[in-house]
Amino acid sequence: MLNPLKYNRNFDKLSYDEKILLDEAKQSIADFVESSPEISDLNFATRNAHAKTHSVLHGVLEINPDLCPDIKYLFDKDQFDIIARVSNANMKISKKQKQIPAYGFAFKIKDDAGRTIANYPLVNFPLFPVNSPSVSLKLFTNINRFYLKKIRTFFPLLTSLYKILPSCFNGDFISEVFKFIKKRNNFILSHEFYSVGAYRLDEKIVKIKIVPLNVPTKFIKKVSNRKKIRTYFKDLDYTADVFIQICYDLKNQPVNKLNVHWKNSTDILLGQIKFEKNSVLNPNICEQELLSFNPFESAAIFQPVGKIQKLRDEAYKVSLQTRKKINKLLKYR
Repeated sequence: MLNPLKYNRNFDKLSYDEKILLDEAKQSIADFVESSPEISDLNFATRNAHAKTHSVLHGVLEINPDLCPDIKYLFDKDQFDIIARVSNANMKISKKQKQIPAYGFAFKIKDDAGRTIANYPLVNFPLFPVNSPSVSLKLFTNINRFYLKKIRTFFPLLTSLYKILPSCFNGDFISEVFKFIKKRNNFILSHEFYSVGAYRLDEKIVKIKIVPLNVPTKFIKKVSNRKKIRTYFKDLDYTADVFIQICYDLKNQPVNKLNVHWKNSTDILLGQIKFEKNSVLNPNICEQELLSFNPFESAAIFQPVGKIQKLRDEAYKVSLQTRKKINKLLKYR
């Protein structure tokens, strides 16, 4: 039997140069969020990624009763309350119905007192085209600056995009692009969602995905995703299996190489996510914009692993702090 690779802090360490670039990226995030009410023509500040909320849902996570003991001990109950946010990956909120079908499904596991146990932001594309923290930081800094209409950042943005191209030309990534194109018009709730990076399960390192059960791929045409989701939950429930893959060795399950699939690690059923009909919360209120799904707010034994994941920690913090500041000012304007 294979032994799981144990978590080590070295997986998360950034170099000095990467930390300098991170400071620049954080400033660009703050600038973007401060300007987001004007960028998206709204009366509140939004996130700098996955800005558009399609739906906020309240449901439960039921733990698999047959889960192996060396994982099940981490979950002291059979069922946990969760809050989920379904979103579009675009940084700018657009009123156009036709957008790139890059979706997010973030869910928060809570204890009996309503405190966060774990946050898992998932997306409907399982791979990430950047393995280098430096390239990733420069790319997102230039994207933020470009949205702020600083024309002089156009060529730096093109340079950053050019640098990620080599990471996209491998069998796994190209295959997923074709799958993405094939599913581009499918109903948002019918998509599978994935953790692009890895997470801790105590000392183990895992990847997570959710697979919906019996959700139609085609569901009402020519209306917004928000209306589709509301209509769906008027009469129907939603159930999705939650699977994990365990890291056993870095050759087959690389922690810091995000543009390839993990191999030779079978899916293990962790449990099921369930939303009953009429479980949709109001996504329009400002309080929903202050919901945080920062995975670094999870308990230590459930936190993200890897360099790219470490970058997200600071990005989440800056984004939330700036949103709180701006939305408080707008509220009392």
